[in-house]
Amino acid sequence: MDTLGNSFSMLKNPAILKFIMQGVLFTMIISVAAVLFSIVIGTGLALLRNYCTNKKTGILKVLSVIYIELFRNTPLLFWIFICVVFCPVPGFANKQMFGLSSVNNKLLFKATVALILYTSGVIAEIVRGGLNSVASGQVEAGYSQGFSMIQILWYIVLPQTFRSIIPTLLSQVITTIKDSSFLANVAVIELMARTKQVLSSANRYNGLNAINVSDVFVLFGVAAAIYFVINFSISMTVRNMQKAR
Repeated sequence: MDTLGNSFSMLKNPAILKFIMQGVLFTMIISVAAVLFSIVIGTGLALLRNYCTNKKTGILKVLSVIYIELFRNTPLLFWIFICVVFCPVPGFANKQMFGLSSVNNKLLFKATVALILYTSGVIAEIVRGGLNSVASGQVEAGYSQGFSMIQILWYIVLPQTFRSIIPTLLSQVITTIKDSSFLANVAVIELMARTKQVLSSANRYNGLNAINVSDVFVLFGVAAAIYFVINFSISMTVRNMQKAR
Protein backbone atom coordinates (compact mmCIF):
# COMPACT_ATOMS: atom_id res chain seq x y z
CA MET A 1 0.00 0.00 0.00
CA ASP A 2 2.91 2.35 0.72
CA THR A 3 4.16 1.80 -2.83
CA LEU A 4 0.72 2.55 -4.25
CA GLY A 5 0.53 5.71 -2.14
CA ASN A 6 3.88 6.84 -3.52
CA SER A 7 2.60 6.24 -7.05
CA PHE A 8 -0.51 8.33 -6.41
CA SER A 9 1.64 11.06 -4.90
CA MET A 10 3.04 11.74 -8.38
CA LEU A 11 -0.38 13.08 -9.36
CA LYS A 12 -0.01 15.81 -6.74
CA ASN A 13 2.99 17.18 -8.61
CA PRO A 14 1.80 20.27 -10.57
CA ALA A 15 4.48 19.75 -13.23
CA ILE A 16 3.30 16.20 -13.96
CA LEU A 17 -0.36 17.21 -14.06
CA LYS A 18 0.43 20.09 -16.41
CA PHE A 19 2.50 17.77 -18.62
CA ILE A 20 -0.34 15.23 -18.85
CA MET A 21 -3.01 17.88 -19.46
CA GLN A 22 -0.92 19.28 -22.30
CA GLY A 23 -1.01 15.76 -23.74
CA VAL A 24 -4.81 15.82 -23.52
CA LEU A 25 -4.81 19.13 -25.40
CA PHE A 26 -2.59 17.76 -28.17
CA THR A 27 -4.77 14.63 -28.39
CA MET A 28 -7.85 16.78 -28.93
CA ILE A 29 -6.09 19.06 -31.45
CA ILE A 30 -4.88 16.06 -33.45
CA SER A 31 -8.27 14.34 -33.31
CA VAL A 32 -10.28 17.44 -34.27
CA ALA A 33 -7.91 18.25 -37.15
CA ALA A 34 -8.05 14.64 -38.36
CA VAL A 35 -11.86 14.53 -38.24
CA LEU A 36 -12.38 17.89 -39.97
CA PHE A 37 -9.97 17.17 -42.81
CA SER A 38 -11.26 13.61 -43.09
CA ILE A 39 -14.86 14.82 -43.44
CA VAL A 40 -13.85 17.08 -46.34
CA ILE A 41 -11.73 14.41 -48.06
CA GLY A 42 -14.14 11.59 -47.26
CA THR A 43 -17.12 13.53 -48.61
CA GLY A 44 -15.25 14.18 -51.85
CA LEU A 45 -14.35 10.50 -52.16
CA ALA A 46 -17.92 9.40 -51.49
CA LEU A 47 -19.28 11.79 -54.12
CA LEU A 48 -16.75 10.56 -56.68
CA ARG A 49 -17.59 6.93 -55.91
CA ASN A 50 -21.34 7.49 -56.16
CA TYR A 51 -21.71 9.95 -59.00
CA CYS A 52 -18.73 9.54 -61.35
CA THR A 53 -20.31 6.76 -63.38
CA ASN A 54 -19.92 7.81 -67.03
CA LYS A 55 -16.96 7.09 -69.31
CA LYS A 56 -15.36 10.52 -68.86
CA THR A 57 -15.35 10.47 -65.07
CA GLY A 58 -15.23 6.71 -64.46
CA ILE A 59 -11.50 6.83 -63.70
CA LEU A 60 -12.24 9.12 -60.74
CA LYS A 61 -14.61 6.51 -59.33
CA VAL A 62 -11.95 3.82 -59.73
CA LEU A 63 -9.36 5.96 -57.96
CA SER A 64 -11.75 6.75 -55.09
CA VAL A 65 -12.58 3.05 -54.67
CA ILE A 66 -8.87 2.16 -54.57
CA TYR A 67 -8.19 4.87 -51.97
CA ILE A 68 -11.11 3.92 -49.75
CA GLU A 69 -10.50 0.18 -49.84
CA LEU A 70 -6.73 0.58 -49.40
CA PHE A 71 -6.94 2.65 -46.24
CA ARG A 72 -9.98 0.88 -44.76
CA ASN A 73 -8.35 -2.53 -45.04
CA THR A 74 -4.83 -1.82 -43.79
CA PRO A 75 -3.68 -0.98 -40.23
CA LEU A 76 -3.38 2.62 -39.06
CA LEU A 77 -0.01 1.87 -37.47
CA PHE A 78 1.34 0.85 -40.88
CA TRP A 79 0.44 4.26 -42.35
CA ILE A 80 1.87 6.08 -39.34
CA PHE A 81 5.27 4.50 -39.95
CA ILE A 82 5.00 5.11 -43.72
CA CYS A 83 4.21 8.79 -43.21
CA VAL A 84 6.93 9.26 -40.60
CA VAL A 85 9.50 7.97 -43.11
CA PHE A 86 8.21 9.36 -46.41
CA CYS A 87 5.78 12.24 -45.80
CA PRO A 88 7.26 15.67 -46.71
CA VAL A 89 6.90 18.43 -44.14
CA PRO A 90 5.89 21.99 -45.12
CA GLY A 91 7.86 24.92 -43.77
CA PHE A 92 5.31 25.99 -41.14
CA ALA A 93 5.54 22.57 -39.43
CA ASN A 94 9.34 22.61 -39.41
CA LYS A 95 9.56 25.24 -36.68
CA GLN A 96 9.34 25.47 -32.92
CA MET A 97 5.65 25.87 -32.04
CA PHE A 98 3.29 25.06 -29.16
CA GLY A 99 6.29 24.75 -26.85
CA LEU A 100 7.60 21.82 -28.93
CA SER A 101 10.87 21.43 -30.78
CA SER A 102 10.94 21.39 -34.60
CA VAL A 103 11.59 17.63 -34.49
CA ASN A 104 8.46 16.98 -32.41
CA ASN A 105 6.41 19.28 -34.63
CA LYS A 106 7.56 17.40 -37.73
CA LEU A 107 6.56 14.09 -36.15
CA LEU A 108 3.26 15.59 -35.03
CA PHE A 109 2.49 16.75 -38.58
CA LYS A 110 3.46 13.44 -40.20
CA ALA A 111 1.49 11.35 -37.74
CA THR A 112 -1.56 13.59 -38.11
CA VAL A 113 -1.38 13.17 -41.90
CA ALA A 114 -1.42 9.39 -41.40
CA LEU A 115 -4.48 9.67 -39.16
CA ILE A 116 -6.24 11.86 -41.75
CA LEU A 117 -5.48 9.46 -44.61
CA TYR A 118 -6.78 6.51 -42.63
CA THR A 119 -9.85 8.20 -41.16
CA SER A 120 -10.93 9.77 -44.46
CA GLY A 121 -11.30 6.30 -45.99
CA VAL A 122 -13.64 5.27 -43.17
CA ILE A 123 -15.64 8.50 -43.25
CA ALA A 124 -16.00 8.19 -47.03
CA GLU A 125 -18.00 4.99 -46.52
CA ILE A 126 -20.09 6.60 -43.78
CA VAL A 127 -20.94 9.51 -46.09
CA ARG A 128 -21.64 7.12 -48.97
CA GLY A 129 -24.15 5.31 -46.80
CA GLY A 130 -25.85 8.64 -46.15
CA LEU A 131 -25.85 9.47 -49.86
CA ASN A 132 -27.49 6.15 -50.65
CA SER A 133 -30.23 6.88 -48.13
CA VAL A 134 -31.36 9.93 -50.10
CA ALA A 135 -34.13 8.96 -52.52
CA SER A 136 -33.17 9.19 -56.20
CA GLY A 137 -36.35 11.19 -56.75
CA GLN A 138 -34.71 14.08 -54.87
CA VAL A 139 -32.10 14.42 -57.61
CA GLU A 140 -34.75 14.21 -60.33
CA ALA A 141 -36.82 16.86 -58.55
CA GLY A 142 -33.76 19.12 -58.45
CA TYR A 143 -33.22 18.73 -62.18
CA SER A 144 -36.89 19.53 -62.79
CA GLN A 145 -36.37 22.83 -60.95
CA GLY A 146 -33.45 23.74 -63.18
CA PHE A 147 -30.69 23.03 -60.64
CA SER A 148 -27.26 21.90 -61.79
CA MET A 149 -25.79 18.72 -60.32
CA ILE A 150 -23.54 20.74 -58.01
CA GLN A 151 -26.50 22.74 -56.75
CA ILE A 152 -28.51 19.55 -56.21
CA LEU A 153 -25.69 18.05 -54.15
CA TRP A 154 -25.09 21.24 -52.15
CA TYR A 155 -28.69 22.26 -51.42
CA ILE A 156 -30.58 18.95 -51.47
CA VAL A 157 -28.45 15.81 -51.16
CA LEU A 158 -25.63 16.73 -48.76
CA PRO A 159 -27.83 18.41 -46.08
CA GLN A 160 -30.00 15.28 -45.90
CA THR A 161 -26.91 13.06 -45.97
CA PHE A 162 -25.19 14.72 -43.02
CA ARG A 163 -28.40 14.90 -41.03
CA SER A 164 -28.74 11.13 -41.31
CA ILE A 165 -25.12 10.26 -40.50
CA ILE A 166 -24.50 12.54 -37.50
CA PRO A 167 -24.71 9.69 -34.91
CA THR A 168 -22.41 7.44 -36.96
CA LEU A 169 -20.04 10.33 -37.58
CA LEU A 170 -19.81 11.09 -33.85
CA SER A 171 -19.08 7.42 -33.21
CA GLN A 172 -16.18 7.72 -35.65
CA VAL A 173 -14.96 10.78 -33.73
CA ILE A 174 -14.72 8.53 -30.63
CA THR A 175 -12.76 5.97 -32.64
CA THR A 176 -10.42 8.66 -33.95
CA ILE A 177 -9.68 9.95 -30.45
CA LYS A 178 -8.80 6.41 -29.37
CA ASP A 179 -6.79 5.81 -32.55
CA SER A 180 -4.67 8.89 -31.77
CA SER A 181 -3.02 6.82 -29.03
CA PHE A 182 -1.23 4.87 -31.80
CA LEU A 183 0.82 8.00 -32.44
CA ALA A 184 2.71 7.31 -29.19
CA ASN A 185 4.63 4.65 -31.15
CA VAL A 186 6.49 7.41 -33.00
CA ALA A 187 7.02 9.66 -29.95
CA VAL A 188 4.35 12.19 -30.87
CA ILE A 189 3.56 14.32 -27.83
CA GLU A 190 -0.08 13.41 -27.17
CA LEU A 191 -1.67 11.91 -24.05
CA MET A 192 -0.39 8.35 -24.35
CA ALA A 193 3.12 9.42 -25.34
CA ARG A 194 3.32 11.81 -22.39
CA THR A 195 2.03 9.13 -20.04
CA LYS A 196 4.83 6.84 -21.21
CA GLN A 197 7.35 9.65 -20.70
CA VAL A 198 6.18 10.25 -17.13
CA LEU A 199 6.38 6.51 -16.44
CA SER A 200 9.94 6.33 -17.77
CA SER A 201 11.01 8.90 -15.16
CA ALA A 202 8.62 7.87 -12.36
CA ASN A 203 11.55 6.97 -10.09
CA ARG A 204 12.36 10.70 -9.83
CA TYR A 205 8.89 11.58 -8.53
CA ASN A 206 7.54 8.63 -6.51
CA GLY A 207 10.16 8.92 -3.76
CA LEU A 208 11.30 5.30 -4.17
CA ASN A 209 14.13 5.74 -6.68
CA ALA A 210 12.63 2.90 -8.73
CA ILE A 211 9.80 2.35 -11.18
CA ASN A 212 7.15 0.06 -9.72
CA VAL A 213 4.20 -1.88 -11.10
CA SER A 214 1.91 0.46 -9.19
CA ASP A 215 3.30 3.39 -11.23
CA VAL A 216 2.12 1.65 -14.39
CA PHE A 217 -1.39 1.09 -13.00
CA VAL A 218 -1.73 4.63 -11.68
CA LEU A 219 -0.41 6.52 -14.70
CA PHE A 220 -2.10 4.42 -17.36
CA GLY A 221 -5.22 4.29 -15.20
CA VAL A 222 -5.35 8.09 -15.25
CA ALA A 223 -4.87 8.08 -19.04
CA ALA A 224 -7.65 5.51 -19.43
CA ALA A 225 -9.95 7.58 -17.21
CA ILE A 226 -9.31 10.69 -19.32
CA TYR A 227 -10.05 8.81 -22.56
CA PHE A 228 -13.19 7.38 -20.95
CA VAL A 229 -14.53 10.75 -19.80
CA ILE A 230 -13.99 12.36 -23.22
CA ASN A 231 -15.39 9.46 -25.24
CA PHE A 232 -18.26 8.68 -22.87
CA SER A 233 -19.40 12.30 -23.13
CA ILE A 234 -19.46 12.02 -26.93
CA SER A 235 -21.14 8.61 -26.69
CA MET A 236 -23.95 10.05 -24.55
CA THR A 237 -24.40 12.80 -27.13
CA VAL A 238 -24.77 10.15 -29.83
CA ARG A 239 -27.29 8.23 -27.70
CA ASN A 240 -29.38 11.33 -27.05
CA MET A 241 -29.41 12.15 -30.76
CA GLN A 242 -30.58 8.66 -31.62
CA LYS A 243 -33.39 8.91 -29.04
CA ALA A 244 -34.47 12.26 -30.44
CA ARG A 245 -34.78 10.91 -34.00
